[in-house]
Amino acid sequence: MKNVAEAAGVSLKTVSRVVNGESGVGVDTARRVTDSIIRLGFRRNDVARSLRRSSAMLGLVIEDLANPFYSSIARAVEDVARRRGYVVITASSEESPERELELVATLLSRQVEGLLVVPAARDHGYLLPELAMGTRVVFLDRPPVGIEADAVLLDDAGGARAGVEHLLAQGHRRIGVVGDPAGVYTIAERVRGYRSALAAWGVQVDEALLRLDAHDVAKAEASTRELLGLSDPPTALFTTNNRASVGALRALGVAGARVALVGFDDFELADMLAVPVTVVRHEPADMGHRAAELLFARLTGDERPPQRIMLDTELVVRGSGEVPR
Repeated sequence: MKNVAEAAGVSLKTVSRVVNGESGVGVDTARRVTDSIIRLGFRRNDVARSLRRSSAMLGLVIEDLANPFYSSIARAVEDVARRRGYVVITASSEESPERELELVATLLSRQVEGLLVVPAARDHGYLLPELAMGTRVVFLDRPPVGIEADAVLLDDAGGARAGVEHLLAQGHRRIGVVGDPAGVYTIAERVRGYRSALAAWGVQVDEALLRLDAHDVAKAEASTRELLGLSDPPTALFTTNNRASVGALRALGVAGARVALVGFDDFELADMLAVPVTVVRHEPADMGHRAAELLFARLTGDERPPQRIMLDTELVVRGSGEVPR
């Protein structure tokens, strides 16, 4: 470690922090340390590696365990791990990059054998030292940034395009969007699908119809009320996730508005409402299952280049998306 510190021009403590995945090290500094580790051929002590391998624990970092989407993923990961005699330690990053780094460092300190991460950080260079020394990491729902690693993703853009084209086919041209900030990868992809659908139908995007600031149900409800209050309101809505769909439905119910709706993500009782909700459906459990299986394949010697697995979505027609203009 002393040689690495000298080569990188940093202190021993900084090298230790990078190697152990601790927070408090800048991205450029971490990369410099990582480059020195790789160049000098530094490897984790074999005894320490064997200890990590004998822990029979995996780490799972998701956005919010209270969200049914992520709880389904967590349950699927646990099912796969349990069949192999492993325990999963699950934690929520709450969409905070700093929290993600903190959780990853904590999980590594607990000697987990591998990590599954729904990323919140905008740069995953902090994981380079761990990857260089053999730690296995699989990303879910969103791809990593700044590194090459395994990822299991949804066809977000394709699913959104199918949902919006369904609304267009009903005659709608003023289609509002309610959802999370577009800085989130999945939302950016779904908005890209929305724009692509409108372009294919020769419909110009009206930016006033986009409300991409709804991170929870209450905000989605407020955003939907704003759209309904426009002088030329939308005749249809596309909601980018289950929370946005619930918030939009509350606002539509209070207003008594006859507005078509297609939501990305299925949700509990969506098919039991007075007007069942048309959704772009996928299987979160499938994502968790595929990611966990891929991680175990890596742990047992799979040395293929990083994989990017894309899961399909399905438009489920139930009634709410078929309300005519």
